[in-house]
Amino acid sequence: MKPWAPLSVLLSSFCLAIFWLCSTGALWRSGNQEWRKLIMVQHWPITVCKEVGNNCTSPPDYWTIHGLWPDRAEECNRSWHFDLEEIKDLLPDMKMYWPDVIHPLSLSHFWKHEWEKHGTCAAQLNALNSQKRYFGASLDLYHGLALNSMLQKLGIKPSTSYYQISNIKDALASVYRVIPKLQCLPPKQGEEVQTLGQIELCFTKDLQLENCSEPEGPTEPRVLVPGGQGALWAQAAAVQGPGLEVCKDGFAFYPPPEETPH
Repeated sequence: MKPWAPLSVLLSSFCLAIFWLCSTGALWRSGNQEWRKLIMVQHWPITVCKEVGNNCTSPPDYWTIHGLWPDRAEECNRSWHFDLEEIKDLLPDMKMYWPDVIHPLSLSHFWKHEWEKHGTCAAQLNALNSQKRYFGASLDLYHGLALNSMLQKLGIKPSTSYYQISNIKDALASVYRVIPKLQCLPPKQGEEVQTLGQIELCFTKDLQLENCSEPEGPTEPRVLVPGGQGALWAQAAAVQGPGLEVCKDGFAFYPPPEETPH
């Protein structure tokens, strides 16, 4: 039987290798990994504070990053954990342009959530296949879009007056040459209009801008849920009403910083 011993060891090793590959594949497929486009999501900090009823301390008065999301894909590799050390070179920009508006002292929890939920799916692209590349490319897209300055140039500024959603969308489309998606907080009792909260611009897998097509029929409200504080945000939204949803045609409030509750 001795001549068969090496073969037995080889077969055992082969089986272990197959088991490991299958296990790894299962982890990678722990979420739906089929996606077609990337969504660059930016939100207005004043509306973020309003949504959760949080007394934010001096929220940024400029649009900040919520995330870079593959459509229809989440948590594609639960074994690929977030490592802050990998993006230490990006931290100055991350803190400024990708802050956790509600919990500014817990930034890494927000980034951890974005990486593990969305980044592990985006990492299927070579250009985004590491944490540094994913966050670095997100910052590059943010700076390239220059949404804050574009809105200013278009005359769309935070105001106590209202804007027509169609006018905002058309103005952005005239600059970016694609159709964006705008999301708003629906008016609560006693309020007149919806509140502008989030702007999405979509990209192909080649990182070229493309239209953000909106689904037909009613849309499911999207609640802003940064990592580490998901339960808190979801709970606050449940108490105060629905979260963000695609803006309805008509007027919207683009709240200035002084409207933040104190």
